[in-house]
Amino acid sequence: MRKLETINLNDIRIDDGFFNKYTSLVTKEIIPYQWAVLNDREPTAEPSHCIENFRIAAGEREGEFYGFVFQDTDLAKWLEAVAYSLSYEKNETLEQTADGAIDLIARAQRPDGYLDTYFIIKEPEGKFTNLREGHELYTAGHFMEAAVAYYEVTGKDRLLKIMEKNADLICETFHKKAYQNAVPGHQEIEIGLIKLYHATGKRKYLDMAKEFIDRRGTEPNYLVHEHEKENWTDVFHNPDPFFPAYSQCDEPVRTQKTARGHAVRAVYMYAAMADLAYEYHDEELLRSCETLYRNIVEKQMYVTGGIGSSGIYERFTTDYDLPNDRNYSESCASIGLAFFCRRMAQITHDASYIETMETALYNTVLAGVAMDGKSFFYVNPLSVVPAFCMDHTSVAHVKSVRQKWFGCACCPPNIARTLASLGEYVCFTGEDALYLNLHVGCEIKAQFDGKPVTITVETGMPFQGRTKIMVDNPDGSTGSIFLRIPSYAKDPKVLCNAKILDAPLQKGYIRIPVSKKKETVELTFGMDAHFVYADPEVRADAGKVAVKKGPLVYAAEETDNGKNLNAISIDTAVAPREIFEKELLGGTTVVTLKGKKLLRGDPSDGLYRIVRPEREETVVRMIPYCYWGNRETGEMQVWMREI
Repeated sequence: MRKLETINLNDIRIDDGFFNKYTSLVTKEIIPYQWAVLNDREPTAEPSHCIENFRIAAGEREGEFYGFVFQDTDLAKWLEAVAYSLSYEKNETLEQTADGAIDLIARAQRPDGYLDTYFIIKEPEGKFTNLREGHELYTAGHFMEAAVAYYEVTGKDRLLKIMEKNADLICETFHKKAYQNAVPGHQEIEIGLIKLYHATGKRKYLDMAKEFIDRRGTEPNYLVHEHEKENWTDVFHNPDPFFPAYSQCDEPVRTQKTARGHAVRAVYMYAAMADLAYEYHDEELLRSCETLYRNIVEKQMYVTGGIGSSGIYERFTTDYDLPNDRNYSESCASIGLAFFCRRMAQITHDASYIETMETALYNTVLAGVAMDGKSFFYVNPLSVVPAFCMDHTSVAHVKSVRQKWFGCACCPPNIARTLASLGEYVCFTGEDALYLNLHVGCEIKAQFDGKPVTITVETGMPFQGRTKIMVDNPDGSTGSIFLRIPSYAKDPKVLCNAKILDAPLQKGYIRIPVSKKKETVELTFGMDAHFVYADPEVRADAGKVAVKKGPLVYAAEETDNGKNLNAISIDTAVAPREIFEKELLGGTTVVTLKGKKLLRGDPSDGLYRIVRPEREETVVRMIPYCYWGNRETGEMQVWMREI
């Protein structure tokens, strides 16, 4: 089956009542704010030193390296976000700023192509001596992705040439005898090498990515024994022993049946595995991807699309271990899950992957950024009591308010590049076909029979189940639109030119033939807010309910419901009620539930009592999870007790 392609971002314009709240911030707020942070010009944010590290590495400043060993990647992801934003909003000043940053990168690069400011400044003799912790290959992967994006949007190849030189060094180094079984500690370069292959046509980059995947978890296990080498450079000085599952290197990738270890590393690897399975027609590798996907969505994923249930090692743990108040669910992990699902949908043409991707994007990913674009969540819990988020406790990693920046700042620029590239998730292109994945308002330029076609999408999603597609096909070309019908759509009806289209679903899509010069397609469906129940094996959610409406998960906040949300029980015999509040959070549908709340009574009765507490009736207000924390600081809860 031919792989579907992501659309060229120059060929799609997002104009959507829901997503505009975020995408409009990318160029206006997020990118300038992050550039100020990277240059240490934002007084409210934690120092970054990222640009300063490059100046020191280039010999233009004196000083010491500051930050995490992978600090360079913040600039890489920022550049990638800039590239995507320029595809739909030209900005000469921003492009000049990006060009200047690329020039600085070029000046910092070593003559042999090596590029990593930590090792250039701090450990000049230590390059590639600690793949487990050093993150050089991870950093290279992000710069490769940025280089390809910048080249594809602007046509400028300076960063592309920089990263070709870097990739050539990596290919040469990792075919030497000393590195014949070496793999990156943190996967990402595999994605970068694959993209670099497609941009340059150099097959050795694709082959190197495949070798990194094929070597992983094989014996002799490079990452397990790396610290025994004489030239080992200890980066983190971590007294805890390395455990291979953390980096998914405890067994070959083709035999792994469960998602394990660091969640971001895992899904970045799975995304690369999917790409490689297609490129090499590797059915075994594709089956491994399918198996790992099923384990995630059936046993290890939160209702919000969050993954990685443990704050310790930011990792998957075991099936059904999904605590709500101390989970990690890193923003980057859900972004990586979206990468993986998108690729699997491209390969299989199966919309079930899109549904998981959609869940992650609408909930955890959007929750990661404030509605002003200037503060961020790294961790995405499903239950928060601000007073309990104390240092030196099991929930020390949980924040009740979004942070202006982080010492380890991988999430903010990752969110920026994801929002800026939203069009790649909205639709795919095939041979004389357009696949509409997400119900997002937009205008798309496509081709049927080699002739231009313009498709305009208007939608009420995610608050109303209606989507209208208008096709302007001046040459009357023949093609197909494959429209995704979500599983949550009740009684969907499709009208094509005012006539009912009765066609079977094909892996979650309905095919709409196009041949007239003007076509109008209208999809309507029911999408009421409803209760969701977890598998009882999920101990944390047993006896509790959540609320969903379409792709959105809802959350209760203290702002609307008072303190101690855990004292509230929901009467699920009464259906949720909905009301659209135009002035709230830029316009949103609020869901109200009937419930009862425990009364504290007289505190002098003691901490533990023999009298059952009284309860009073209450009405619970819930807002979309992605919006939580944008008003007053307070408690938040997704899963509520059932009466």
